[in-house]
Amino acid sequence: MDKHEIRRVVKERIGGCFDCDCASLWRTVEDMPQFRSASTVLMYWSLPDEVPTVDFIRKWSRFKKILLPVVNGDNLLLKEYSENALVKGYRGIMEPSLEAAPASFQNVDFSIVPGVAFDRSCNRMGRGKGFYDRTLPHISGFKAGVCFDFQLFDSIPVDPWDVPVDAVITTKERI
Repeated sequence: MDKHEIRRVVKERIGGCFDCDCASLWRTVEDMPQFRSASTVLMYWSLPDEVPTVDFIRKWSRFKKILLPVVNGDNLLLKEYSENALVKGYRGIMEPSLEAAPASFQNVDFSIVPGVAFDRSCNRMGRGKGFYDRTLPHISGFKAGVCFDFQLFDSIPVDPWDVPVDAVITTKERI
């Protein structure tokens, strides 16, 4: 399948998954030594068709510095999460305001990365705008992709600019 076809298949499958239990996925993340030792974690504020992150962000923001991406043109800026300082940004996603102080890519110890699809070689396919493919090369910390089970494929098409993650975590397995 090409990227367009994979995106179509995932979109069809996502419809029945809004009540998926992701507790085991988040327990797997919490048990990872890379997450335990991280002091600064990059996450994403989830859209309705993504693995839900809001409760996890709120829980861990008491113990770790949580960064969220902010879309700025064609790039992502990283800003520190603060429950009381979120605004609707790109595509209606809640994000820190542009006025918030930027965070450094170099300080990210662990990233939790969304994707439309992942494969068993830890390749990631996003929505097609390239935001994460332009951002992830600047982050040396551990990168974990999270997805529903049906978003994991044996292989997906990879372009030269696509950036893989270090691990893929679903509700049933860790790659």
